[in-house]
Amino acid sequence: MKAIIYRHNGGPDVLQLVERDLPAPGPGEVRVRVAVSGVNPADWQARSGAPNRSGFPEVTPHLDGAGVIDAVGEGVDQSRVGQRVWLFMATAGRPTGTAAEFTVVPAGQAVPLPDEAGFDVGASLGVPALTAHRALTVAEDGPRRLRPGALDGRVVLAAGGAGAVGHAVIQLARWAGATVISTISGPEKARLATAAGAHHVINYREGDPAAQIREIAPDGVDIVAEVALGANLELDLAVLRTRGTISTYANDGGKPVELDVLHNMVLNTRLQFLVLYTAGSEARAAAVEDVAAAVRGGALPVGEEYGLPLVRFPLDRTADAHRAVESGAVGKVLVDVTS
Repeated sequence: MKAIIYRHNGGPDVLQLVERDLPAPGPGEVRVRVAVSGVNPADWQARSGAPNRSGFPEVTPHLDGAGVIDAVGEGVDQSRVGQRVWLFMATAGRPTGTAAEFTVVPAGQAVPLPDEAGFDVGASLGVPALTAHRALTVAEDGPRRLRPGALDGRVVLAAGGAGAVGHAVIQLARWAGATVISTISGPEKARLATAAGAHHVINYREGDPAAQIREIAPDGVDIVAEVALGANLELDLAVLRTRGTISTYANDGGKPVELDVLHNMVLNTRLQFLVLYTAGSEARAAAVEDVAAAVRGGALPVGEEYGLPLVRFPLDRTADAHRAVESGAVGKVLVDVTS
């Protein structure tokens, strides 16, 4: 089979296209013929290695993907062969990600993908959708699970709604019944956030965005899903309701975070930092179940018309796919692996 590998950390040029033997699934594992591989910031960050903690002499990158199970290991129901699936956290503690024609993962990390959902949808779930779920389920007063109606009466602010996680936040929050506001930096990203399902879009570079958000949500925002905490904290606190939650999954731009302790004490702010690896198995399992339900409900479509343009590369141009993600490509970067 063809696979992308790297043997040492560095820039995109360390990625190589090689031939490898077909992997065999072990007990509790499935082998998947990968159709589409999704690329996330975590993938290039792992490749660039600051420092390299993988401990593996050779790594095939990419956490997320979608394809068809073609073999199962001992203890896995044989009926799963031929099942369409989406994959998540393929390289978590393992050297075999989805940037290959075949990959092996624990059976629980290959989630059934409905026939009506394309492989592009499947490869775009994983990190973005599961992170979005976590961001929306950590508030003090819940909910801990998402379903239609779970966020009725709540107001969610999706910072950077044109990004992959922000896009999933908008879609999941709307599916769960929230009023969704998204902050964006210009007209094109406003169009994308609206297409994703945001009820309101606010250009944070114009006018008084805090006043505009407060006009929509006079009592304040319940949950902020934050991609750039250092840059946006002042705005977040200006619109957060008492006992509201700021869920932070990134700090784009790298601006240092400075906390006004008294202000946060008075607000009883909940600042929740999150990453999937350490979220815990219970939270991840709940997220997988709820995201799968949202997919079955048609709530997580992708593509230009749904607010998440797809930027595609063939397998032999995986290095260019990494460059696109590193340079901040708008939309979801995908690698087409097999047809």
